[in-house]
Amino acid sequence: MATARYILSEYVELALGQAVYDKLEDGSLSGRIPDCKGVLAFGGTLRECEEELHSTLEDWILAGLKLGHALPVRTA
Repeated sequence: MATARYILSEYVELALGQAVYDKLEDGSLSGRIPDCKGVLAFGGTLRECEEELHSTLEDWILAGLKLGHALPVRTA
């Protein structure tokens, strides 16, 4: 039986794999995905920041697709 592929889910997973996290002066964290301009999130813990970044990325993708923008693609 063939395994189903969910391209959008795979894109999100790969994009999140490129995430960069920084610890801020107040101890909280910021996260961003360099190839996805404007995708930025904050959280008190790494987990919170990751969850917020995931949500922000999904919203960014949906808005971009609705507006007809191409998604950035990184080639190997």
